[in-house]
Amino acid sequence: MTSPIRMLPVLLALLSCASPSGGAGNSATDRSSREPEHAWVIFGGDSIRAEVARTESDRERGLMFREAVPDGTGMLFVFPEPEIQGVWMRDTYVALDAAFIDDAFTVSGIEPLEPGDATVKYSESPILFVLETPRGWLAEHGVMVGDTAMIVFEDGDGGGPGALMLQRSRIAKILGER
Repeated sequence: MTSPIRMLPVLLALLSCASPSGGAGNSATDRSSREPEHAWVIFGGDSIRAEVARTESDRERGLMFREAVPDGTGMLFVFPEPEIQGVWMRDTYVALDAAFIDDAFTVSGIEPLEPGDATVKYSESPILFVLETPRGWLAEHGVMVGDTAMIVFEDGDGGGPGALMLQRSRIAKILGER
């Protein structure tokens, strides 16, 4: 896996692409009529562009009814507080992997998910995020339990100037800078 220091130029480039518009268009009502919010989830030198599921209804729907999830894409489930969380595959037609990510951005577990399986698979510890990817993406890119993820929100609530600064401070913390 690539060192976080070598990834700094990539991170800064991604941050510069984030939407600079702060107030306009960030309400829940506006968000429902727009394209989904996205985030880049970065593991060393590899990244995936994920739709963001922030609301309870978005998290419940997840990737249901999709015929495919293109390579390099996925869904990032964002929870309000770190808690034990569960995922299932009811009405989901593609095989996925789920990475459970805690509030320190550490991958705490990875679960393979089978299409149509309504069995709930729970995280072993409190988490703040679940990243669902096409089956095999995590393994192909060497993502393992204990790895650190960097998450950069592209638009929506995560795209305003305040959120952009929050992401910069998180990246600095991950890189060991103060």
